[in-house]
Amino acid sequence: MTWKQQAQRIHTEGQTFYFACKHPRVPWYAKVIAVCTAGYLFSPIQLIPSFIPAVGFLDDFLVLFLGVKLLQRIIPPDILTECRQRANIAEMRRNDEVRSKAAVVAVLTVALVWLFAAITVGGMIASYIPLAIKK
Repeated sequence: MTWKQQAQRIHTEGQTFYFACKHPRVPWYAKVIAVCTAGYLFSPIQLIPSFIPAVGFLDDFLVLFLGVKLLQRIIPPDILTECRQRANIAEMRRNDEVRSKAAVVAVLTVALVWLFAAITVGGMIASYIPLAIKK
């Protein structure tokens, strides 16, 4: 699998657990585990700070791995399958929306406006530099 496929799979799994947490038949303690796992990952207070190269992300990975494995055991398989299907449908819908013509036009418009602004500001700075050097 490529990195893009792995990232897509992780994203879909995250959405699966999101849908599972909203499902009425999921036990409350599974929801608590999901919230605690996500809370630890986004918390600025951690056992090993994330700014330490490689080692800093190991505790994040370990908490995520254990949280996912625990949730897979606690959530009933039929609910997990249903939520996985909902996540796949949402992913296909999102891919269709991204490929729409309006989205392409919007991205190109923003890129052209940004490019025009960058050229204009660059030209203004370039015209100011010779004046500053002569003084």
